[in-house]
Amino acid sequence: MGGMQLYAQAFKGHNSKAPVNYAADRIELQDRQDRVVLSGNVDITQADLRLKAARTMVEYSNAGSLQIQRITATGGVNVARGAETARGNVGIYDFNNRTITLVGNVALRRGTDTLNGQRMVIDLNSGVSTVDGKGGAGGGANNGRVSGSFSVAR
Repeated sequence: MGGMQLYAQAFKGHNSKAPVNYAADRIELQDRQDRVVLSGNVDITQADLRLKAARTMVEYSNAGSLQIQRITATGGVNVARGAETARGNVGIYDFNNRTITLVGNVALRRGTDTLNGQRMVIDLNSGVSTVDGKGGAGGGANNGRVSGSFSVAR
């Protein structure tokens, strides 16, 4: 199968309705497409969740007030909350489904515990992260397998 489930407890229960704050070197508002493109050292925070990337595209609906639907991030994507960090080549934060998907050279870190694969989906409701080794192009360095290490209490 090549997949694995892990509880990413720090991500569980994140408030996806909290305001979203951003900073970047450049912003381009594309009103006709209902999106905003942020580029250069992008830093997005929502409550205690932080997303960093080289570039993001924020898609929204405009029904009287702006409502973010999705953030697609590329270039060294790093998502952190508490002591957990997840990284990948591409990240998609789907506000409607309350999921964050990372693809390509994915790594989840919690303290000294590590988990590596090619595709990870973090469910913000349950805190369950599903990791697959075959989700990226070419299967990655581990030939389509998930790898990692867990600390053992002494």
